[in-house]
Amino acid sequence: MVNPVVVVEYDPHWPELFQFFRARIMTALGGLATAIEHVGSTAVAGLAAKPIIDMDVLLVSEDALPAGIERLANLGYAHQGDLGIPERDAFLAQAGESPHHLYVCPPYSREFQRHLALRDYLRSHSKEAKAYGDLKQALALRFAHDRAAYIAGKEAFVRELLGRAISNEC
Repeated sequence: MVNPVVVVEYDPHWPELFQFFRARIMTALGGLATAIEHVGSTAVAGLAAKPIIDMDVLLVSEDALPAGIERLANLGYAHQGDLGIPERDAFLAQAGESPHHLYVCPPYSREFQRHLALRDYLRSHSKEAKAYGDLKQALALRFAHDRAAYIAGKEAFVRELLGRAISNEC
């Protein structure tokens, strides 16, 4: 595998890196976006993670996607479609940039809401965040060259955390 699974200890510079990307993307999208959120493990202080910033953009309307695709292309992002996940379009950053994933979501996106719920839950439940980080580190060591197995190994735990996160919102 050219790109092995690597999980590292939390880097306190991740929020700064997110803010850099956020400012650039918000400037490009202007009024097309209502929010740009730092999601995923790098958004949770103290959580071990793959050193890749995950960002979700929430559009003002579903109709804003074509203009968003064009504006993001001007920044060098390549639209990849939904990659099999409804209500979330993925964009590939230019080679040579700090690793990050960019997802653009319509206002009603369940994926956007799930990402926020899980992030916020982990931010407020340090024991679960630590357990999740430990699991990811163990899986990365075991499946460094098998990304699908790494992802599958986390699936049940993430589903359980997400269930708790959603029930906390009610």
